[in-house]
Amino acid sequence: MSLTQEERSILLRLARQALEEGVRGKPLAPLDLSRLPLRLREPGASFVTLTREGQLRGCVGTLEAYQPLAEDVREHAVAAALNDFRFPPVTPEEVPHLRIEISCLTPPQSLEYTSPEELLTRLRPGIDGVVLRRGWRRATFLPQVWEQLPDPETFLDHLCLKMGLPAGCWREGEMEVLVYQVESFEEEE
Repeated sequence: MSLTQEERSILLRLARQALEEGVRGKPLAPLDLSRLPLRLREPGASFVTLTREGQLRGCVGTLEAYQPLAEDVREHAVAAALNDFRFPPVTPEEVPHLRIEISCLTPPQSLEYTSPEELLTRLRPGIDGVVLRRGWRRATFLPQVWEQLPDPETFLDHLCLKMGLPAGCWREGEMEVLVYQVESFEEEE
């Protein structure tokens, strides 16, 4: 799944342009996919994370590839700035101070386990992004979240809270667990 440095640079440039246009209320200009490398025209799933001085400012993405990767990145750059319910919308004045990180995802795979203890041993901290799903509720943490929550039990507890359920709900056995990996890259300082 590895992208070339040129492909990464193109995606970061497209995300920055989309962020600037979206925050100013402009619709995204149509993208001429024929001018992009093939890999960026293929379906891809991404998350775009915005930080300001190392603090999270927005993060939005998708787990399933449903559009060209380049379009997916543009869409999520704008959504991270304007539609992350955890934060107020980004203002035009903030845009120069934001740093963009893009995570391109592999398709999520179901993780089979027979007990909560086995689940803890099957997770790969720092490698696996994790999706918890119960009924209509679903939440995910990118693999980068392991940096703040390195203990698998704590990681899963926080993911339950993100779903709007009590910490520890992952121990109840009715939880579907999926894992995926990412290729992430960010703008230079």
